[in-house]
Amino acid sequence: MKNIVVLTGAGISKESGINTFRESDGLWENYRVEDVANFDSWNKNQDLVRNFYNERRKQAMEALPNDGHKQLVRLENYFNVNIITQNIDDLHERAGSKNVIHLHGEVNKVRSVRNPNYIVNLKGWELTKEDKDEFGEPLRPYIVWFGEPVPMIEPSIELCQKADIFIVIGTSLIVYPAAGLINYTPKNCKKYLVDPNDVKADLRGISFVKENASIGVKKVVDEIILQNQITEE
Repeated sequence: MKNIVVLTGAGISKESGINTFRESDGLWENYRVEDVANFDSWNKNQDLVRNFYNERRKQAMEALPNDGHKQLVRLENYFNVNIITQNIDDLHERAGSKNVIHLHGEVNKVRSVRNPNYIVNLKGWELTKEDKDEFGEPLRPYIVWFGEPVPMIEPSIELCQKADIFIVIGTSLIVYPAAGLINYTPKNCKKYLVDPNDVKADLRGISFVKENASIGVKKVVDEIILQNQITEE
């Protein structure tokens, strides 16, 4: 069975109503990124950071998977599919995808500052200062902030090295380390990029589908399934 690896970014969740700061001149839902997305921000103003991620969590819980998410689930009927997402929502899981790696963390989880292995699934959308870890310290969002290591990058690289087909959806391929994953795919790996915007990355050897995820992913999935059926015949 062929291995398909999918790298998704903000573009696939945008159609579910979840916006990205990169399209707002550095503002993320009216917040400055430097005020909410690094550890210094947390040390400076925990209430502000908590409030920001509470809003993101509430928004994610109210959002629904779109056709882009659902089309990827179709592939699991034919192939071994692994999804590597830069998104912190759980829309892939709620759509039905079974194998999902979150590079930048998960908004529905929180963790200890002192012990990164102390991770808790948050009940509901609100994290408060009363939610504390085993040391009695406030829990922080389970998010990989700017300047922090990306612990899931190594498992992601290993998946990419075994990919027969690599699909990129809704990401510009200019933000590292995620953008570098495509460089670990085998030479004979078939590559697709689905994005409605112009992409500055080198597209040589990549089939570019300039569509929104809900339309473009279906086109790619249909093509892959059809080619697989022809090959089997």
